[in-house]
Amino acid sequence: NLDMAQQTAILEIRAGTGGDEAGLFAADLYRMYTRFAGNRGWKVVEHDRNKGGIGNIKSVTAEIIGEGAYDILKNESGVHRVQRIPITEKSGRIHTSTATIAVLPQVSAQEVEINPSDLRIDTFRASGHGGQNVQKVETAVRITHLPTGVVVGCQDERSQHKNKQKALSILGSKLYQMMQEQRASSVATLRREQVGGAGRAEKIRTWNFPQDRITDHRFGVKLGNIEEILNGNLDRLLKKISKKKK
Repeated sequence: NLDMAQQTAILEIRAGTGGDEAGLFAADLYRMYTRFAGNRGWKVVEHDRNKGGIGNIKSVTAEIIGEGAYDILKNESGVHRVQRIPITEKSGRIHTSTATIAVLPQVSAQEVEINPSDLRIDTFRASGHGGQNVQKVETAVRITHLPTGVVVGCQDERSQHKNKQKALSILGSKLYQMMQEQRASSVATLRREQVGGAGRAEKIRTWNFPQDRITDHRFGVKLGNIEEILNGNLDRLLKKISKKKK
């Protein structure tokens, strides 16, 4: 029963190929989804962020809570490719980078059996909640599911117990997703695995800045005005995609 889960999407963004520029693009995408969520009155709860350089994200996991969040965002999953001239590029050469996005439904712990002996739980100091209080206690939690190698982290709550519960919830969603994929036909499963590589060729969408054009390769959708969409105005793009899907 995923009725309640449809109200919550777990969003995971990772920088792919392309070094710092991939990390900057991952940060741009995260900002876009959080602004889009804000425009809709949804709540965004960030759980784990792995920073790269300045303004640069290696990976981030957040919960997006609001009516229909999972259903509306689920088609964003896959490899996004960006073509643009990085700020640091002196010669004006266009770089190609990627970021991968996964959007998972939230699944209650009861729906996925997790054997405690399959888990390795590491604790560490959270990177601080602002103010002068640097965490002296190891409240942040990282859980590794040994049979699958899936790793989840949570450091947004102030207590280790709450972070552990939240991390277990995210782990449940990831394992549920894996189970669903294994049940799917071998072709669909194979396609999913190909999407996971974050290589430049295996893309669902290209953000081409020099031509100010977004192309969704799955549905043949093309749109202009990248900046507007990156500012969180995703509705135009999502509407076009849902029309093509029908």
